[in-house]
Amino acid sequence: MEYRRLGGTGLKVSELCLGCMTFGRETDEANARKIIDRYLELGGNFLDTANVYSAGASEEITGRIIKERRQSLVLATKVRFNANVFLGKPVPPNDIGLSRGHIMAEVERSLRRLQTDYIDLYQVHSWDFETPIEETMRALDDLVRQGKVRYLGASNFMAWQLMKSLWVSDKHNCARFDCLQPQYSLISREIEREILPLCRSEQVGVIPWSPLGGGFLTGKYRSGERPPQDSRLAKLDLWGRLANERNYRTLEAVENVAKERGRSIAEVALAWVNQQPGVSSVIYGAHTAQQNDQNLSAIGLRLEQAELDTLDRASALAPEYPGAMQARNQSRR
Repeated sequence: MEYRRLGGTGLKVSELCLGCMTFGRETDEANARKIIDRYLELGGNFLDTANVYSAGASEEITGRIIKERRQSLVLATKVRFNANVFLGKPVPPNDIGLSRGHIMAEVERSLRRLQTDYIDLYQVHSWDFETPIEETMRALDDLVRQGKVRYLGASNFMAWQLMKSLWVSDKHNCARFDCLQPQYSLISREIEREILPLCRSEQVGVIPWSPLGGGFLTGKYRSGERPPQDSRLAKLDLWGRLANERNYRTLEAVENVAKERGRSIAEVALAWVNQQPGVSSVIYGAHTAQQNDQNLSAIGLRLEQAELDTLDRASALAPEYPGAMQARNQSRR
């Protein structure tokens, strides 16, 4: 397992980050323990969850499993939403968002569920249009100063939102966002236009989620074939959005590279994301111990430049406007 700095910080995280979103939902505690134990056995040290995953059960299960090994791990969670939103239940007006009050209340709940005194990486789950970013950053800065949180991150931000947050932190001498958690894969490369160049320029680490394109790059699906009714893509009704010529072309290119290497499609897809400049760690998830082993087999896999070029061409986005193309190419040097 390779370890990298999280953005411009001194914190070292493993090249693969275990996403714990399924714990308490598709994955019961016994299987979650097997998944975590195997991940740690192979050198992983970075776990990511959120206060709303499985209505808090993900944090509870993760906290119980790692309790005796807490000091050697990098534990990340998130704040922004309220689980009742996803359960169709009413939410008090001040129990959602990124206001000072909600952040201060929610961090205590996460600490309690995780059975820990501090959170290594506390991330805002998405932008809050109703709360001034100054209020959010000052509240997060207080948590860092109190020792309840050590590093800050953001998830699902647009480039202007991240840049504004960094400016506010600089202006008010507050703790800043040291990493961004965006969607990124050979299927979803939109962050290459502005977000990735920004992160590289400002030394913000990138920890992508959904590196297998929502399951499209797992090797389970083929061109012209609809997914099984019990599959994730069918359940979430994603197939209509993903089943297009570009994505099939990408899937074929990944499959060809995988065959030549004697590796799985998922391994190659994970390796491609892992080798993109600016990426600190790649978040993967697993419902079962078998899925976990399949993803962990990507550890140490490094694609040759010719293979990277092949995958880049197959999955290329529509032409960029000249300024964006120049910024992206310059930031990769």
